[in-house]
Amino acid sequence: MAAAGRPASMRLPEGALYAAGDEVGFDVVFPVLHGPFGEDGTMQGVFEIAGVPYVGCGVLSSALAMDKDNAKKVIEAAGIATTPWMTVRAESFSDPSATVESLVKALGLPLFVKPAELGSSVGVTKAATDAEVKEGIVRALGYGPKVIVEEAIKGREIEVAVLEGPRVSVAGEIVITTEWYDYDAKYNDATSAFVAPAELTGPQMALVRRLAGDAFAALECSGLARVDFLFEERGRGFILNELNTMPGFTPISGFPKMWEASGMTYPELCNELVALALNR
Repeated sequence: MAAAGRPASMRLPEGALYAAGDEVGFDVVFPVLHGPFGEDGTMQGVFEIAGVPYVGCGVLSSALAMDKDNAKKVIEAAGIATTPWMTVRAESFSDPSATVESLVKALGLPLFVKPAELGSSVGVTKAATDAEVKEGIVRALGYGPKVIVEEAIKGREIEVAVLEGPRVSVAGEIVITTEWYDYDAKYNDATSAFVAPAELTGPQMALVRRLAGDAFAALECSGLARVDFLFEERGRGFILNELNTMPGFTPISGFPKMWEASGMTYPELCNELVALALNR
């Protein structure tokens, strides 16, 4: 969908902003942009070159968090449990049968197959058979040269909002009626719900908040991030799924809801993020 409104541009290196040819004055940029070129470090690099203050993570952490493969390596090195995964690259997918056999032997079935550098469940397949794993890899490679294949963990979807510090909100939980939290469940399913705070014991809440803060620090985040976990209550506990450096930011999105449940209103949250950007 194309954005409505006047075409905008920023001139480098001076950082002047124009809308339909008219210069626009501004104090700070709030880049509520998702996916490639929005939250992968590209726009953040533009703002760095222009010397303009902006909300959110810098170039390194934005790029690292967007690349699920490398983000998992850093998270794992920090001692935080993450979803077991293997990586498939386009150039190494010359023998699909052997690749799929290796993946299934290591991770079992079903599996989630994902483009390594996308979000919102775009291009993701839940594969229950060898044939579906192969089809999922082919599909995901259509979005980029690297794919991650993950164990399909059955667990509660727990999220935590983090601000620079790190300061950590109470955890929230996504309650869904579909088999898994795919694109339609995220954006089109009116039966999906977000509950904050999540129904966790005191020790469980303390643990997941600590893990979220540790992940924020490990990926060298600043400004804000949302950390997503899968929770195996009678198994491995909290398993980090991914970290999102620019989460949804409408008043009904999970990120502001978790801060509201923690005592910070939506206007206060926006003011805090702008202040962090200006003080960077």
